[in-house]
Amino acid sequence: MSCNGCANHVKEALSEVEGVSAVEVDLENGSAEIEMTEHVELTTLQKALENSTYSIELPGEHNHSDHQHKAETKKAPQKSGSGIYYCPMHCEGDKTYEEPGDCPVCGMDLVEQPSLKKSAGKFTCPMHPEIVRDEPGSCPKCGMDLVPVDANESEEMKTYLSLLKKFWIALVFTVPIFIIAMMDMLDNNPLMKIMNERAWQWVQFALSIPVVFYATWMFFKRAYSSIVRRSLNMFTLIGIGSGVAWLFSLTGMLIPDVFPAQFRTEAGNVHVYYEAASVILTLVLLGQVLEARAHSKTNNAVKELLKLAPNKAIKIVDGEEKEISIDEIKVGDLLRVKPGDKIPVDGKITEGESSIDESMITGEPVPVDKSTGDQVSSGTINGKKSFVMEAEKVGSDTLLSQIIHMVNEASRSRAPIQKLADTISGYFVPIVIGIALVTFAIWAIWGPDPKLVYGFVNGIAVLIIACPCALGLATPMSVMVGVGKGAQLGVLIKDAKSLEKMNKIDTLIIDKTGTVTEGRPSVEDIIPTDESNKDELIRLIASVNQQSEHPLAEATVKFAADHNISLEKVTDFESVTGKGVKGNVNGKMVQIGNDKMMNDAGVTKDETVLSNAKAAQEKGKTVPFVSVDGKMVGCIIISDAIKESSKDAIHELQNDGINVIMMTGDNANTAKAVSDEVGIDEYVADCLPEDKLKRVEELKEQGKQVAMAGDGINDAPALALADIGIAMGTGTDVAIESSSITLVKGDLKGIVKARKLSHKVMRNIKQNLFFALAYNVLGVPIAAGALFIPFDLLLSPMIAALAMSFSSVSVITNALRLRTISIKS
Repeated sequence: MSCNGCANHVKEALSEVEGVSAVEVDLENGSAEIEMTEHVELTTLQKALENSTYSIELPGEHNHSDHQHKAETKKAPQKSGSGIYYCPMHCEGDKTYEEPGDCPVCGMDLVEQPSLKKSAGKFTCPMHPEIVRDEPGSCPKCGMDLVPVDANESEEMKTYLSLLKKFWIALVFTVPIFIIAMMDMLDNNPLMKIMNERAWQWVQFALSIPVVFYATWMFFKRAYSSIVRRSLNMFTLIGIGSGVAWLFSLTGMLIPDVFPAQFRTEAGNVHVYYEAASVILTLVLLGQVLEARAHSKTNNAVKELLKLAPNKAIKIVDGEEKEISIDEIKVGDLLRVKPGDKIPVDGKITEGESSIDESMITGEPVPVDKSTGDQVSSGTINGKKSFVMEAEKVGSDTLLSQIIHMVNEASRSRAPIQKLADTISGYFVPIVIGIALVTFAIWAIWGPDPKLVYGFVNGIAVLIIACPCALGLATPMSVMVGVGKGAQLGVLIKDAKSLEKMNKIDTLIIDKTGTVTEGRPSVEDIIPTDESNKDELIRLIASVNQQSEHPLAEATVKFAADHNISLEKVTDFESVTGKGVKGNVNGKMVQIGNDKMMNDAGVTKDETVLSNAKAAQEKGKTVPFVSVDGKMVGCIIISDAIKESSKDAIHELQNDGINVIMMTGDNANTAKAVSDEVGIDEYVADCLPEDKLKRVEELKEQGKQVAMAGDGINDAPALALADIGIAMGTGTDVAIESSSITLVKGDLKGIVKARKLSHKVMRNIKQNLFFALAYNVLGVPIAAGALFIPFDLLLSPMIAALAMSFSSVSVITNALRLRTISIKS
């Protein structure tokens, strides 16, 4: 359930069951509490919900998705797409469907989510599509050459082509009807010399049958479904308006005597409206065609990402190179990447070096130099050299697949601003039907002769011109295009709410390591109290740190390896969050950490070590202390370069009115040095994870809109609590999972991009909402005849249909402008 209307449908349906005395529906948890006077079987309750599109799921039942519509189970042909469909207006939130069709709430065509699976290069016969081969060749049945299967031909394109075909059929039959009707306006109608008026009415009736019962019959099916389900929508209005006009005409031909004289022509026949019904339906169909075409462009960003993954890869087996399908790659496989090739999966370079174009993932145009041991990502493009890589993540685990999945999920989410449109839409259709009835009554009572005819035509015009879809599409279309644009910029947005909130942020908390700095620390030196024991101290430090995942620990292990120092076995290893690590090496208790850890352990300090540490800290270095058996024996000087972009990004954020605060677990001297370097006025040193969490809570209590940027496990709690959690893509999976926005490159400039994107998307949404509201607020009164008294003007239902069709298209077109916006940082 996605709104109060959904909850009310469920409550009403269950309340009508005999034996049920009270029903409470919890929208938030998707549950219902039922009080009964006697036991009611579950099957009875299920049956009561049959017409409301909802079904009861007991705890422990498993679905493809928690929100997934339970479609009728039947054997379907193999599809190249994802097989997951959703409503473009998100009428039921992020609910998805297993079969194509119409949305049960608004009646719009369901859209297929782009598939994450890449086609492996199949070939089929154009005459016998059941023939599918892995290699090109000839068809065994007819001998024709096999052609490549277009795995990217989506359901959207099939829907578009189907609608286009129906439109041309409708147009072929509607144009003659329109000409016949318009010729009747001439004083000397030449058609009357061929046949009489009644005969021409039968011709119009015959020509309208393919339009009504084939090309646009789906509109009436959707209208009927909306009434049965009590989910009135645009198709309710179209079905009633055009259906009344067509049935009125048919009734007037069959039993003309039941109509008053006002509806009759000079020849005594009832005036028919086949041309109005046919033209209205054909123009609405044209709008659907244009919408379908525009819809296919809204998720172009995902489709472009899908094109990045190659179909084939070169696997090295026993020194021999073999071309294989991308689906056959397994973790641990060695793959050859040749100059200009796309990298097939995520992994690391094991042999060779090259420059990699990562612009499609990070949004940065400058190629990145990579060598042995460096990570490479699926979909990025190799430069002019060849290298060998080891596959580490394949299939849906690759960064590219995760990006596509995140964009798909975010595109289906609902922004808070959409609640306004949802509230209005809930009352929209009943109000319009009421206005149409009032319009008919006013014209029938006070209008000029023929009063009933004026009332009838203007009432239909009101029904036809109203467009709830323009209002419903205003937000989701902009969100879909905006999220896709973000992916192209290297800014991954988890949901629409985050996109909207980012525009309101006034405070940003950032970590130091990996956020302001590169996050690739290196050991400059290890300073012992006794220089003769330096190698032994290095051995002890690296031995303990080999069991830690912290970047600083990895740097010390690498330092030991560079100095060819072997490591010892460690027992009783323990990582103390926010302080350091400790362990037993050959009977010696070794502790490595900050000043807090030394104090907690009651370590005997050495003034020379403290003096050396302070001097390094004032230069922005990170300096952990080392103790053995309770005595301080040295310190480690670690440097982590500040990212080139950090200073400019922080300055730009500050100019945009955002208060930037740096919170780090490092000491005060290092924190001050880094803050001064990048221009941050407020910083907090010696932070534990709970300190960051507490600071976020304090700022939120003050009414601040807080964003938190970080990359480590220790940042995860604060990332989750902040209004917006921003994870550096170079950080840990836990941090990324806890965040609302992920920056693929892990650069503060990405926050600037996210901020600008949010601003532009929100402005686009407001433009769409204004247009949709203004169109309906102005259009409905004009259709009702508001311009008749001052200007003697009335709006034809056919013009109303044209305006209605283009209103939705205009909203989508405006949203598509976001694809071309320039966002620089």
